[in-house]
Parts: sequence; C-alpha cells; structure tokens
Amino acid sequence: MKEENIKRCKWVDLNSEIYIDYHDNEWGVPTYDDKELFEMLILEGFQAGLSWITILKKREAFRKAFDDFDVITVSKYDENKIDELLNNKDIVRNKNKINAAINNAKIFIKIQNEFGSFKDYIWGFTNGKIIKNIDDNMPTHNELSDTISKDLKQRGMKYVGTIIIYSYLQSIGIINDHEKNCFRY
Repeated sequence: MKEENIKRCKWVDLNSEIYIDYHDNEWGVPTYDDKELFEMLILEGFQAGLSWITILKKREAFRKAFDDFDVITVSKYDENKIDELLNNKDIVRNKNKINAAINNAKIFIKIQNEFGSFKDYIWGFTNGKIIKNIDDNMPTHNELSDTISKDLKQRGMKYVGTIIIYSYLQSIGIINDHEKNCFRY
C-alpha cells in the first residue's frame, strides 16, 4: 500500500517496503494472541541499542532460530541451543539478550499460569482499553510503561526497561501512537 497520497507517520521510511508493511499492518494494531505477544516482547528486547529496521529485516531468521517463538520450547533452551544461536549470523548474536529471552520465556509462562494468559496480564493494566495518542509528540515512556516495566522486572524479566516496554505497548496496540494525519490514526 505504497500509494503516494496515503499519509503515514513521519518515522516510516517510505523507501522500505518492510517498514511500510509493519507500520500499515502491525504497529498499533491490538494484539491478543499470546504467541504474538511473546514474539514482540522478545524482539523488542533484542532491539535494545539497535534500530527497529534491523530487527524487522532479521525477523524471519529470528522466527526460525527461536522455534517460531514457541514459549515452552524457548523456555527449555540449553547451552547447546545457546551456542547454536550465538553462531547464527542471521540474528542478533548477543549472549545477554539470548539468555534474557530464555529467562523471559520462563517468566512469561509463570504469568500465563497466574493470569490465565499473558494477554489478560498485559491488557489488564488498561482494563482492555487502548490508549490513543493525543498529540504528535511521541514520548519514549509514560506512567503505564513505568508501571509495567517495574512489575516485569520484579518478576525477574530482563530487557524490559520502561523505554523498551513503551515500544512494546506501541507495537501490540495498547498504545496507539499513530500521528493525527496518519491514515492509521
């Protein structure tokens, strides 16, 4: 949908089909599927210190390397699997982030068991409501991301700082930060 008359958020690189597709079809769309919620949580953690386009370009390789983000499988990764991931040139090879993904999978499962689903946990912070952008000055965090980040850290998750969590909330549609002139607003 790269039509010239379509207005999109300023951050979208109009020369990148992958970015346009992500913006138009995923970013800010409410996500309720635990598998998708887990995938985005892991990808947001891997994005720390990098650009989102880097992660988008490697997304299919991440899916393959991380067993299609099956949370139970990821939670059981051992040293052999960690070595395999560290040698996979198609993903971000950062041992701390890989270990965090495994750790976070275990905690994700605990949250599912406690709340019935991760969806019920994460959407419970807003009582199922979407927070809509009221101006085009997109913050990097807010009170909601601060609260969720603190809770996830207390549960033992890693790479879930408030800025990462704010981006996560945008990506899964809890926060709709599309600019007012964007067709997705």
